[in-house]
Amino acid sequence: MTPADDATGVPADDAAARRAVIGDSLGVGIATGLYGVSFGAVSVASGLSVLQTCALSLLMFTGASQFALVGVLGAGGAPFAGTATALLLGARNTLYGLRMAPLLGWSGGRRAAAAHILIDESTAMALDRPSRALTRLGFLTTGISVLVLWNLFTLLGALAGTTLGDPRDYGLDAAVGAAFLALVWPRLKEPGNARIGLLAAVLALAVVPFTPAGLPVLLAGGAAVLIGVLTGAGRPSEVRP
Repeated sequence: MTPADDATGVPADDAAARRAVIGDSLGVGIATGLYGVSFGAVSVASGLSVLQTCALSLLMFTGASQFALVGVLGAGGAPFAGTATALLLGARNTLYGLRMAPLLGWSGGRRAAAAHILIDESTAMALDRPSRALTRLGFLTTGISVLVLWNLFTLLGALAGTTLGDPRDYGLDAAVGAAFLALVWPRLKEPGNARIGLLAAVLALAVVPFTPAGLPVLLAGGAAVLIGVLTGAGRPSEVRP
């Protein structure tokens, strides 16, 4: 007899379910990890060394914030503006943590270790699983595979960037904008979010001629958050207990 999960009654060691979760999670991990090559190339083109680039991927390990930081620095912005933009984007991980902590059920050192791989992909592949065992499996498989591959391909991209010259000659600088667009695109399907995104984009374009690099992103991001909070846009209609 297959032992049952204590919280849901769903078999925790169901081989087919585990294989499906592992397959899906590895697919997401490989696709996301390969994208690290773009970050490595763009980072060295922005003036960071190979060591600094690899340290960002290892320690910061949140792609959007990494792209934001090097994007601001590459455009000539101040380190403070780059850091503030990265922190603003990384703040969403705090909300992920509040949601995932009770689902994963870890404490102490395991919770601290899990926090390092708490990213968009690991959260998405862990939510809505029928048991805690499968939630943990999806979270760990995705998070660890992304962590390993993202850092590996960051190194390859950084080395390639120093060898091939300025990646902007090959159009790789467009990866920063493409990364942001890929992150927000699923959210723009909702009319309220689309209007907020449009207003933020107009605000950013309007202040570009008068402000230092990096500040338009901060102003647009802050305005979008404020409008979202005041109007309740993007608020989930139902929360799973």
